[in-house]
Amino acid sequence: MKKDKLKLAILDMNNDEPNQGLRCITEIVSTFNDDLEYQIFNVRAKLELPDTSFDIYISSGGPGSPLDEGEWRQPYLQLMQDLWDLNKTSYHQKKSVFFICYSFQVICDYFKLGELKPRRSTSFGILRVHKTKDGLNDLILEGLNDPFFAVDSRDWQLIQPNLKVFKEHGAKILSKEKIRTHVELERAIMAVRFSDEFVGTQFHPEAEPVSMEAYFGEAENKKKVIDSFGEEKYAQMMDRIDDPEKIELTYNTILPKFIQNAIIQMNQPVMS
Repeated sequence: MKKDKLKLAILDMNNDEPNQGLRCITEIVSTFNDDLEYQIFNVRAKLELPDTSFDIYISSGGPGSPLDEGEWRQPYLQLMQDLWDLNKTSYHQKKSVFFICYSFQVICDYFKLGELKPRRSTSFGILRVHKTKDGLNDLILEGLNDPFFAVDSRDWQLIQPNLKVFKEHGAKILSKEKIRTHVELERAIMAVRFSDEFVGTQFHPEAEPVSMEAYFGEAENKKKVIDSFGEEKYAQMMDRIDDPEKIELTYNTILPKFIQNAIIQMNQPVMS
């Protein structure tokens, strides 16, 4: 007898702006088509939201302020709270949720995990990300170097973690941005495990080399990187795109591990 496929919801937070991220997410999800069926929900532009009957949720990156008080915000946060509460009260299979960049910032603000502030300048490119002690032992980062490389594209950042709130939630910081010479806490928090089932990154783990090479090769994006970091950094970044130990490894590791772990968890026998 053929088993029923699990249901995965992709929450599109791009507000109808052109992007590569959604295609990359669907390509990763499609590699699990023997186990999953997925549906895309246009959250910010069309106020589309799934219910709590899905097994796995991936909430995408997107443009604009993560503090945007659009009509979508309260229903979106209510869904996340409902999923969180289900996980806390259910002995049955749990709901797994992954938050990417914009969504990560929105949920970190909701949980009051730290200060969410605009950056002085856009962080844009393929940058080093450093694991924390907890990150060294976390499933989704297993197999990545330390530091590893990821596509970063953000005007906002989560800094100054509220460690008391982290402790109350049982949340853990998994990675931070590149090491600087000034205050340690001013390094942006780049990944958080909120619980066994909720996890997210402030970078883009779905970014893959082919689309990124095309994206950063466009004149406007090339100029943006060169204006911010210079010609040498741009050349270095383009070199990193083709390196299988850099963003290709991140692409092949984080989201696939998250999905695979969620599938394993959902297929475990239900405890009575």
